[in-house]
Amino acid sequence: MAKTCRWDLGRNLLCVAALGGLSLYWLAQAQNASTDADRFTGATRRLEAEGWRVSRRSFEASARSAWHRHSGGQLIFVESGRARVQDRGGKMLELKPGESHYTAQGIEHWHGAAPDGEFRQVALSRGDEAETVWLEKVSDQQYAGR
Repeated sequence: MAKTCRWDLGRNLLCVAALGGLSLYWLAQAQNASTDADRFTGATRRLEAEGWRVSRRSFEASARSAWHRHSGGQLIFVESGRARVQDRGGKMLELKPGESHYTAQGIEHWHGAAPDGEFRQVALSRGDEAETVWLEKVSDQQYAGR
């Protein structure tokens, strides 16, 4: 099941990680540099980022991925431009900067730029790149939302 939302804090955190070349593990440790007792009241749990990948990719106008699926799901944040995303069997969606789209594990999907401008994404994926299964290219009709 896909979910689209606006999540600026998360997008900004991931952009910092991708742009700065930092891993989420390092960010999680830096955020928890003080003991939990210094920052929280009650029981809390740390973010465990082992097994996650952060990537940043730019798509020129109309550029798009082929259909594919991830073994652990993928969360895409729109950093700039307009994105088009679609889960197999679902409606093609357009997203603006600050919006995000989650595709659950094993769901075939594609994502790319709108026809009139570049799109830059920051993606958070579970597992490694070898666990991505690439399928056929997206047709022009699919890209147009038909």
